[in-house]
Amino acid sequence: MSSQNSNTSTTADSTTKAGPGTTADGSTPADDSPSPGPASGRRGLRADMSLSAVLAGFVAVVVSYSGPLVIVLAAAAAGHLDKAQTGSWVWAISIGSGLTCIGLSLRTKMPVITAWSTPGAALLVTSLGAYSYAEAVGAFLVTGVVITLVGLTGVFGRLMRQVPTAVVSAMLAGILFSFGTGVFASLKTAPWIAGAVLLIYLAGKRWLPRYAVLIALAAGVAAAAATSRLNIHLDHIELARPVLTTPAFSAASLIGIAVPMILATLASQNAPGMAVLSASGYRPKDRLLIGSTGLVSTALAPFGSHAINLAAITAAICTGPESHRDPKRRYIAGIACGAFYLLIGAFGTTLVVFFAGLPKELVAAIAGVALFGALAGGLSGAVKEEQDREAALITFLATASGVTLFGIGSAFWGLVFGVAAHVVLTRWRRPRSA
Repeated sequence: MSSQNSNTSTTADSTTKAGPGTTADGSTPADDSPSPGPASGRRGLRADMSLSAVLAGFVAVVVSYSGPLVIVLAAAAAGHLDKAQTGSWVWAISIGSGLTCIGLSLRTKMPVITAWSTPGAALLVTSLGAYSYAEAVGAFLVTGVVITLVGLTGVFGRLMRQVPTAVVSAMLAGILFSFGTGVFASLKTAPWIAGAVLLIYLAGKRWLPRYAVLIALAAGVAAAAATSRLNIHLDHIELARPVLTTPAFSAASLIGIAVPMILATLASQNAPGMAVLSASGYRPKDRLLIGSTGLVSTALAPFGSHAINLAAITAAICTGPESHRDPKRRYIAGIACGAFYLLIGAFGTTLVVFFAGLPKELVAAIAGVALFGALAGGLSGAVKEEQDREAALITFLATASGVTLFGIGSAFWGLVFGVAAHVVLTRWRRPRSA
């Protein structure tokens, strides 16, 4: 690995400057081409360590457990799972996310952030109760196998590389738009908390830019405590106990759970996840990333994991400049995120209570300011090329609208509408006469 790193450092640096998804001469890289991250491997993990990157990983985990995990718990309740099965489910998705974050970030030297499928969990809220838990586990297993095959064959990556850079950047901006506005929306219900976060963040950016998010988080927690909005109660802490369930297979569960889960995970999670890495200047290896998350999903399915995939929103926290000003050192955020996943996952649902006690306005404000840099980068990339601006605008509006069609989220439809607009406006344009 070290020899490969030394041989690709020059290519990596030029790729970062050339922009996401392209080489220095503007061509599209092959799937097995080097990414910009590995050149930093010669420095060593200790030399690349930074507090800002570790904090970015922590904020990503806070956002994950304060929001998307609630959907998982709602799905468990809808499926009438007992406490042991629910704890095993939380353990499986946490351990799976942690292992893939750490392993893939170390392997690629990129901040690879993974998580559990949020749209997949939302699907289960309405469908899990119609099947036995063993049938659901069987559907989870099939989902993991199919996603693994899609990833390893490279089909998914080849499709993603056809998307224009401006459209990818616009989709990223659309995904993050609601989080940016969430900072100011929180001022209405919790002005002291959101106001403290925003004010201290701006002050931090002026005098301590690397630690702006950290001191904003501290200010927000202090404001929440001063206004009696912290409701954190930990009566006891116990280690999670994984529950192995023998999968059962039925045509009904495969059609009702596996098929929509596969589509939602690939389109609404992995596609935006790849786009976030590309928009940040990295060249993600789709076969490695999608294939690895699919394999881990398959291995943990008997313990309740419905799907592990690339993250988008939390990934943007770790891939942006708030993580570290040097893109080659941001992979530390992926490792830190994975370590926090493993720590919390080891205790199942007991530590989830801690994050549930944080005011939603505090989580929204911290997530918003942590994503300011990534949002600005997405907007900048979307309007960089004049000929792609209209297609990028359509992508941004469709993604930011939050529309869901056929169970697939707005990020995917933003890509679809944006690519369609790009084709109509550029490839079918008649050449002007002299």
